[in-house]
Amino acid sequence: MNEEIDRQLREAAGAHRPDRARMLARVERGMAGPAVRHRARPFARSGTRVALAGLAAAGILATGGLAVAAIVASPSPSPTVTTPAAPSPTVSSPPPTSARPTPVAPPPATTPGSARPTPSATSPSPSPTGDESRNGPLWSAGSLDAKSTVYWTQSNLFLTTTQPLTSLTVEIRIVQTGGAKNTGTWQTRPGGDFTVTVQEAGGALVYRWVLKPGRTVPAGSHEFAAQFNNGTGVRTATGDGYRVDARGSGGSASVRGGFVPAR
Repeated sequence: MNEEIDRQLREAAGAHRPDRARMLARVERGMAGPAVRHRARPFARSGTRVALAGLAAAGILATGGLAVAAIVASPSPSPTVTTPAAPSPTVSSPPPTSARPTPVAPPPATTPGSARPTPSATSPSPSPTGDESRNGPLWSAGSLDAKSTVYWTQSNLFLTTTQPLTSLTVEIRIVQTGGAKNTGTWQTRPGGDFTVTVQEAGGALVYRWVLKPGRTVPAGSHEFAAQFNNGTGVRTATGDGYRVDARGSGGSASVRGGFVPAR
């Protein structure tokens, strides 16, 4: 096969006759025309590009080297260690101590004839008055009740005893000034312990409480009151008065006095 191709090629080459006239015409036309700039060889272009790439790489390496040198030369900053501040101890003020109650000394015991004794918690407190009386275990005071008016009056007798009483008579006398009339009585002790009477005698309304046999009035403060209408005219307590007779384990005692306006 190859031999046949070689033979044909040789025969074609031998039979070829170049056209010299056409070849000369083409040469002449080329010489007569403008100079044709031939394209730069690819190798030259490739060489220029390689050179530029080399310069760029050298610049990058140089810059990187300077940066590395600067980093190596610069001392690394020492890390900042933040130490948490120690909390200040909180000083708590001690809670306020409640004031301790001041002990109250018990009242001194009262002996017959001594100062006025302190009333018991369940008994009424006597009103201050300038007409007081003391004798033995008894203390008394008389005053007009603050609720009294020009038409009606209540006369109060406060009695305190330091000893139990086995016998007691309380009498209040209201001077009859004209038209005075009884409207009732009142006492702190049970009404069933006394025989209570009201009558007119010697120009006065006489109110009387008599302790029944077998009954006892305990030590403490007690109150007795006489109530009445005043009648006509302005009435005062002038001439009105009271008397108390009592007996206890220490013997007999009596007190008396009048009634002063309430303060």
